[in-house]
Amino acid sequence: MTNNSQFKHQHYAHCESGVMSSMLTHHGLPLSEPMVFGLSSALVFAYLPFVKLSGMPLIAYRSMPKSIMKGLQKNIGLKMKLEKFSKPEQGTKRLDELLEQGKIVGAQTSVFWLPYFPEEMRFHFNAHNLIVVGKKHDSYKISDPVFEHLVEAEEKALQKARFVKGVMAPKGSLYYPTYIPETIDYPKVIEKSIKKTAKTMLKTPVPIAGLKGMHFLAKHIRQLENKDEHYAKLFLGHIIRMQEEIGTGGAGFRYIYASFLQEASDLIKNDKLKTASSEMTVIGDEWREFALLIAKAIRPRNKKAIEFDAIAAKLESVAEQEKQLYQSLLRAF
Repeated sequence: MTNNSQFKHQHYAHCESGVMSSMLTHHGLPLSEPMVFGLSSALVFAYLPFVKLSGMPLIAYRSMPKSIMKGLQKNIGLKMKLEKFSKPEQGTKRLDELLEQGKIVGAQTSVFWLPYFPEEMRFHFNAHNLIVVGKKHDSYKISDPVFEHLVEAEEKALQKARFVKGVMAPKGSLYYPTYIPETIDYPKVIEKSIKKTAKTMLKTPVPIAGLKGMHFLAKHIRQLENKDEHYAKLFLGHIIRMQEEIGTGGAGFRYIYASFLQEASDLIKNDKLKTASSEMTVIGDEWREFALLIAKAIRPRNKKAIEFDAIAAKLESVAEQEKQLYQSLLRAF
């Protein structure tokens, strides 16, 4: 039996930023989820038609899995150990060893195979992060950031969730800190991370990322007018799911970043960041309106033709608002 009784579970908006906030706070560096998210420069947009998720293109509103961890390592001097395994038995043995040492251990898993998720919430998403905090007999005690309380999973179930195949296969991924800085140079790190986010969104050279990616998706939405209606509705429904259900979504990540800007403003006494925080909250609301516009268009009771141009125009409007915000953030220092 292993049990880390000092660990305090908290409920968060998103799994990876929640895990890192919990982990760092547990080890004596209290960082809120928004601060973790912002300092890792995790806010992005990408539309990847060539990467399929359930047969539909991947639409991302934050950087790739593990990038929050990597961003913190680069920006605040944190050091993490990441381990992967070729055999499930090896991965389970190593997890048990780390728990026996008194460590809390981050793990990448598939939502679909986690037994404590209600069936209606399960889908094949292989980059869900959680913290394993203890084990009793064959049952692990788990701090899953998107749940209100600690949960449990039998050894076989967690092993299956850790070694599932497919896109973003976790390969038994485990991680834990090996060095945590005692202090952070907030004025320097906040400026660096904000400028990186703004430049990534404004100046990415590829058409699938940043603001260009948002315009690229808008173009594809307009082209749905020439597609089969059934496919068009599936595609639009997929946009909503990627935005509002998977990993907090477009609006959710904008709200988290708004909270980061508010907290950063207070920390370094920069009122321009406070103004930007309010503007980002409005942008989060605009993303929600975009999703609502799609939902109304594809609902079964709607007998009207889908206005693809109006939906695309709404997305382009959001992109323009984000452009103005990121430009103001570059001028904030």
